[in-house]
Amino acid sequence: MDADTARDFIRKNHHAVLATYRADGSPQMSPVAADVDPEGMVVVSTRETAIKTKNLRRDPRASLCVMSDGFYGQWVLVDGRAVIVSLPEAMEGLVEYYRRVAGEHPDWDDYRAAMERERRVLLRISVDRVGPNQSG
Repeated sequence: MDADTARDFIRKNHHAVLATYRADGSPQMSPVAADVDPEGMVVVSTRETAIKTKNLRRDPRASLCVMSDGFYGQWVLVDGRAVIVSLPEAMEGLVEYYRRVAGEHPDWDDYRAAMERERRVLLRISVDRVGPNQSG
């Protein structure tokens, strides 16, 4: 599998598990919704106060296992480095992320206010390595 094939899969399948690394080096995993932005970065919305955000500020390595809605079936693994975009710079990226994952919001002013209240950030993860490239 190549990076473009992985990106295409993620654009159609948003259920993922994000792995970051704790200070002791052990993995910390979180269920997330993932998508791909126009620049080809995998994007995830989370909170400034989330453990995954704190982990990524210390160690930007991230891995995502993205699964089809059926859970058993096709999946892709992406490894890369995360950049954390905080508010206010993150707002338009968060709006576009929502549009791609869920469609139009009924009240964009309310959505923007919620993003501020929740102290949302946008994780932008590079696609440095993908798989699976063989079956077992």
